[in-house]
Amino acid sequence: MNVFLALCPIIVIFVMLLVFKKSADVAGTWGWLATAVLAYFVFDTSLQVVARSTVAGLIASFPVSMVVASSLLLMAFMEKTGALKRIIIFIKTIASENKAVQIMLINIGFGTLMVSVGATPVSVLPPILLAMGYSTYMSIALPAIGYDSLCTYALLGAPIVVFASIFKMENDLSQIGRVFAVFLPVVSTAIGFCMLWIVGKWEGIKKGWLPCIITGAVIGIIGHYTNMQNNLVVLTGIFCGIGVIIVMALYLKVTGKKIIDNSILTADELKFAKQYPLWKAFSPWAILIFLIVCVNVYKPSFEFLYKTMLLPIMGISADGKGINTRALWNAYTWIFISVLLSIPFLRPTKAQIKDTLSTFWKRAPRPVYSAAIFFAIGEVMNKSGYHIGSTFKGSPLNMISVLANSSANAFGHAYGVIIGFIGLFGGFITGSEASTIGMFAAYARETATKLNFGDTGVIIIVAGLAFGGGLASVISPAKLQNAAAAIDKMGEENKVIPAALVFAVILTVISTVLTVLFLKYR
Repeated sequence: MNVFLALCPIIVIFVMLLVFKKSADVAGTWGWLATAVLAYFVFDTSLQVVARSTVAGLIASFPVSMVVASSLLLMAFMEKTGALKRIIIFIKTIASENKAVQIMLINIGFGTLMVSVGATPVSVLPPILLAMGYSTYMSIALPAIGYDSLCTYALLGAPIVVFASIFKMENDLSQIGRVFAVFLPVVSTAIGFCMLWIVGKWEGIKKGWLPCIITGAVIGIIGHYTNMQNNLVVLTGIFCGIGVIIVMALYLKVTGKKIIDNSILTADELKFAKQYPLWKAFSPWAILIFLIVCVNVYKPSFEFLYKTMLLPIMGISADGKGINTRALWNAYTWIFISVLLSIPFLRPTKAQIKDTLSTFWKRAPRPVYSAAIFFAIGEVMNKSGYHIGSTFKGSPLNMISVLANSSANAFGHAYGVIIGFIGLFGGFITGSEASTIGMFAAYARETATKLNFGDTGVIIIVAGLAFGGGLASVISPAKLQNAAAAIDKMGEENKVIPAALVFAVILTVISTVLTVLFLKYR
């Protein structure tokens, strides 16, 4: 009975999403309410612990929720000043003579770079792809799947930072990163083949297999080296995105194809491109990347901002421990700073600044709240059965322990086979890999610990969970709706989901095979 009750918050969220068609923030609120009620009435958790854990979870979400907020501000600023329009015009001119390279370069290269610095590929890329001649179905599906293998490094590495925080491994990011890095080349290549199938089925794969394999290899090589150093782990997405762009451009050069083709632009687009320099449009992202690279690559600054300036918030967590914010190191601080530093380059008018703030205020609250609420649910579940000044009362009174015990008993050492699908489900209901980690990582960790997988095995299990959560982007209703809305085709996303589900399952199976192999040969 306790197992069913512990699952109830997840069931509530699922029902709210699928049956009542509610958005993730509304479903998350109902899920939190169910968690709080069950924690108090069934799992003997005081109201004080519920309240403290809720706030602690919201604070723990800052590496994600605050990055979402700052990124939305940056994107609104670039949109209102014309920078985003200029970048879109530029991307339209890329690789027009080789469809396979164009797919890799735009959806994996630019898509990964965009999501790494806080942009949203499912909002930016669909109009570009539609204008380039791709169908509505392709324009929605390709941006949603292109960056999925590198979701762990989205938002300047926010998911992996959350992962490290939950595992109390903040000082050894590379130990976590090295596990994730092993997944990258295989899953990235598989995603490339999925995109080629979407566009041209077997003919598309026949024509594009080489650029696809090269793309996977580039991501694998870069990911291997960046994840060897603590200070480079969070830069993996940026470097992989840039690497794919450069290598695909070189591939075009070697094969005698045009890299840039301005002939496909309209007269108005050519006029705007001439009036608005490309360097100016890219300046906010260039400044942000420069700042993030300086903070992380220069080891003294990384050591100081990451390891010394913890800036903990005390007196909130139910167990009395401080919640380290690392506010001066975390990406959201530098995104806000990059907005300010780009003002002299973009020279916004008062009206543009006003429009930026108005748009930000209209767009930000719900995505920020949605990113945070699942962390609150996870923390309340994690602290259920806990009382201030005491310790846990045992597994029957802790929701995470109940779920972990039942999973360990039900699946045993086959747990590695299903963890990716738990992640896929988690990504579907929460909408992101980071929120999947925030809500489910403690459960996966405890289950793996009970099964005696060892320290490395536990990390592999939670990495499998996280990858499943990232792969859910291609079936996330919110993301597909964003993509459809970006091209004024609301409702078309429903036609994408059935095929996208097949790709999500195939990719999760591949991720699962890797998880099982890594567990066996760790």
